[in-house]
Amino acid sequence: MFSRSYTNLLDLANGNLSALDYGGSSGGGGGRPPRARRMQRTLTTPGTLAELDEERAGSVASDVQSSLASDRIIVVANTLPVRCERRSDGRGWNFSWDEDSLLLHLRDGLPEDMEVLYVGSLRVDVPAADQDDVAQALLDGFRCVPAFLPKDVSERFYHGFCKQTLWPLFHYMLPFTSDHRGLFDRSNWEAYVLANKLFSQRVIEVLNPDDDYIWIHDYHLLALPSFLRRRFNRLRIGFFLHSPFPSSELYRSLPVRDEILKSLLNCDLIGFHTFDYARHFLSCCSRMLGLEYQSKRGYIGLDYFGRTVGIKIMPVGINMAQLKSQLQLPDLERRVAELRKQFAGKTVLLGVDDMDIFKGINLKIDAFEQMLKIHPKWQGRAVLVQIANPRGGNGKDLEGLKAEIEESYTRINGQFGRPGYSPVELVNRTLSSVERMAYYTVAECVVVTAVRDGMNLIPYEYIVCRQGIPRKKDDSRSDEPKKKSMLVVSEFIGCSPSLSGAIRVNPWNIDTTAEAMNESIALSDNEKQLRHEKHYRYVSTHDVAYWSKSYIHDLERSCRDHFRRRCWGIGLGFGFRVVALDRNFKKLTVDSIVADYKKSNSRVILLDYDGTLVPQTTINRTPSETVVNIMNALCADKKNVVFIVSGRGKASLDKWFNSCPELGIAAEHGYFMRQTKDEQWQINNQCSEFGWKQMAEPVMNLYTEATDGSYIETKESALVWHHQDADPGFGSAQAKEMLDHLESVLANEPVSVKSGQQIVEVKPQGVNKGFVADKILSMLTENKRQADFVLCIGDDRSDEDMFEGIADIMKRSIVDPQTSLYACTVGQKPSKAKYYLDDTNEVLNMLEALADASEDVSSPEESEILSASEEA
Repeated sequence: MFSRSYTNLLDLANGNLSALDYGGSSGGGGGRPPRARRMQRTLTTPGTLAELDEERAGSVASDVQSSLASDRIIVVANTLPVRCERRSDGRGWNFSWDEDSLLLHLRDGLPEDMEVLYVGSLRVDVPAADQDDVAQALLDGFRCVPAFLPKDVSERFYHGFCKQTLWPLFHYMLPFTSDHRGLFDRSNWEAYVLANKLFSQRVIEVLNPDDDYIWIHDYHLLALPSFLRRRFNRLRIGFFLHSPFPSSELYRSLPVRDEILKSLLNCDLIGFHTFDYARHFLSCCSRMLGLEYQSKRGYIGLDYFGRTVGIKIMPVGINMAQLKSQLQLPDLERRVAELRKQFAGKTVLLGVDDMDIFKGINLKIDAFEQMLKIHPKWQGRAVLVQIANPRGGNGKDLEGLKAEIEESYTRINGQFGRPGYSPVELVNRTLSSVERMAYYTVAECVVVTAVRDGMNLIPYEYIVCRQGIPRKKDDSRSDEPKKKSMLVVSEFIGCSPSLSGAIRVNPWNIDTTAEAMNESIALSDNEKQLRHEKHYRYVSTHDVAYWSKSYIHDLERSCRDHFRRRCWGIGLGFGFRVVALDRNFKKLTVDSIVADYKKSNSRVILLDYDGTLVPQTTINRTPSETVVNIMNALCADKKNVVFIVSGRGKASLDKWFNSCPELGIAAEHGYFMRQTKDEQWQINNQCSEFGWKQMAEPVMNLYTEATDGSYIETKESALVWHHQDADPGFGSAQAKEMLDHLESVLANEPVSVKSGQQIVEVKPQGVNKGFVADKILSMLTENKRQADFVLCIGDDRSDEDMFEGIADIMKRSIVDPQTSLYACTVGQKPSKAKYYLDDTNEVLNMLEALADASEDVSSPEESEILSASEEA
């Protein structure tokens, strides 16, 4: 039975994240959950707790940069790095650190004075009556904050959405068979969102938004960044994905694909094990959200509404100190001696895997069988020891896998076995760390044939165990032999790129895997030693401490500008994002500009067309009657010089504004200009030869033919190649290639080749909207009418030249010293303009207000005086 709050999840998943005010629930009931009442909630911002209610969308972070001395990191994961069990007498609970948890070991790479706080769930169900005491004990003794999920939510969150949807998808399995329930279960997604919300509430209870770093781990908490960012706009958030990230062709099948991507983009730094996983994520952002990444000085970043979201590529390592201490355990040497006696005269190949459909255990055993067939010299000499750690789950896939492995095991041992020799040893139990390290020590080669895996640290552990512990100088035994090891690893696991001395295989190809196994044990000892030394150098220096230190360093760098920029949140639900802009960037208010407009006597108004006077999304680009009327009203004021400055051709603009006789037009970014309808078009460039078109057009045609969905726009002064309708990845790649090709072909021509928003344009040098602004203002100065009011409005990259052009006109004395300058972009986005308006409707409303102001201050007598002045 679902709790009362659970019924509102549809609102939550559809975008209304504030639909629920759920603080967590007891184990199975629908009542309000117990809060850790004794847990202190830390606040560093002025105000009361009531002011921090979740309904408030603005940032509560102060503008004061935090002190490094007080930095703290909150590590958030699905489960806490602690073991929890009820005492035998039933009175209370016992807690201990989970020494195998990665979350525990990452502390080794953090600064010594940095406090670490953990937030996550427990692996056991804690009754509602005990939750307060357990929470307080964990906070006091372990600096851990437990999140208690309702039983029904936990089931659908973890076993539902995480394991039935995300885990298979991230491991490249599409739910297209009846066994995998092809339909998307929205109730599981709603439970996933709710669980992430409950985690966010536990984080917020202990959060110091000015000083804390948040480090979120793995696919269980992909929605968490949205909840945290919505509350604290300047919060420093990092995320690391410990599983693979699928290619865009697979990921796009997820119905909530955009919600998850947008949530992750609320982080400051997103980490992946390999470049392949990062590349897939970036490809998804490009194809589904239209975002392109840039690489600068070795760092990869995505520009997302003025914020740069960093991409970190760093495989995790092992805990060297822990492994070395375990290698000195007294039981290890005895256990190694037992195994060496058991496998005397045999060459041991070792596999250590969870019993999982993605680990490729069946493929490994089949490849070993093939090796024995094609290399019979290993019959009776080579042994494959496969340790299969039991997994808690069951299902048709897993049961089928177990049956297949058992059948192969029986077949191979029956065919190649003999008294005292079993070619395959199957260990179906979880081994202790000492037992596992003993097997590592005696194995000549470790074989990993996973068909898809996040990182897999088994090869790292094996290399360290083969290295062992150096003997003491006073050890009387003979010189220590040189260490050697060999690895056969799947190319589909995260550690594969970092192990350059390993033999990489496609586990689906049984023959090549069999040959790799043979090669690994047949190589000379010298070759094995060299490969081992190379691997050990890498593993010993790139341990878990190195990984966490590197990640935190990049997270700090990614958050460096948080307190230097103005940030505010916009959007609802998973569409929420933070816009980060310069502190001087603000919204243009009608009252302020109208006041300056009325005081001025010589005004210049420069307006872009597409995206400024008409929406970019409209198909019919003809100006509305409202636009035409506003243009005529502004032009009727003799104090005004009004220009449309557009990249469109002069024919279209001439036709559309034929009823605006006094309107100036600058077409094709200013190559053609006219001040009024009655004047002839003027060319604002000394280049009147277009022989370069005969050189550029064949190149563009070549790429157009090769790029489906692209086309060439021919202007009088320019050629533009559009690829917005092409495949995003291929179109971008072709655009970069074309840019280099055209720059090479046109190197000696007086043209510039530039890339823009899904275009590549070739046009004469010196033609841009900045030149238009400069020319119009200079003409007024020459006519003794220095402008004392300048308004420029535009929405895209070409308009930035105009904004940049008027930014320093005061220094060049081509306007009045008291000039009111208004450079305004359309939309809240990074710009060289100092003002913004939200959309074309606001632009038209503002222009209409200026037109009304002209009518208010004008009179017949004033018009006559102005006319006479103009004639004089």
